Amino acid sequence: GLVIDGRTLNIIFQGGLEKKFLALARHCRSVLCCRSTPLQKSMVVKLVRRQLKVMTLSIGDGANDVSMIQAADVGIGISGQEGMQAVMASDFAISRFKHLKKLLLVHGHWCYARLAKMVIYFFYKNV
Repeated sequence: GLVIDGRTLNIIFQGGLEKKFLALARHCRSVLCCRSTPLQKSMVVKLVRRQLKVMTLSIGDGANDVSMIQAADVGIGISGQEGMQAVMASDFAISRFKHLKKLLLVHGHWCYARLAKMVIYFFYKNV
């Protein structure tokens, strides 16, 4: 994983080092942005989506994560002490971070199975 702070992101975006940042991020399974502004977080998500053409997932728990959650393909909001803004802007909401594994593995599998059945039914009805 890659952990990057706001100062470093500021240097990357102002110095035109996006290509080198993406080359480094390509070798990581996850990228964590800490001590960064909401604009920087959403810029990282948009940059990765646009340049690498991959599916992005953003997880946030407060109002400062709303733009990042909305910029991602899948947004997960964690309800807690910082308010409900992230939950209201997200695609999925969980109460604690520990429920993330179940959301991705169990409910993701169920969603995939339902989508596959729907596609088969779609072809059946059109044939």
